[in-house]
Amino acid sequence: MGISMMDHSALKPRLARIEGQVRGVAKMIEEERYCIDIVTQIQAIRAGLSRVEDVVLQDHVAHCVQEVIESGDLEQRQAKIDELMRVLPKSRRE
Repeated sequence: MGISMMDHSALKPRLARIEGQVRGVAKMIEEERYCIDIVTQIQAIRAGLSRVEDVVLQDHVAHCVQEVIESGDLEQRQAKIDELMRVLPKSRRE
């Protein structure tokens, strides 16, 4: 199961903006721009990616995890919990 259509349409412009920011940073590096300006743009990219990640995780819990909980399948429910416990610590590292 993938991302819901509503979230898909919300994420597409965000990802396009991030893609543009990454290209902008590459150009800034080529032009040997001031380091702090480059770092500032990188921080903006990270913040944007973090927001995208939050939306994807929320969608996963609201749809995929909720579906398994409602199914009553204890094995699948535990698998989803284990999956979240593996990915959440990674998503919060800085």
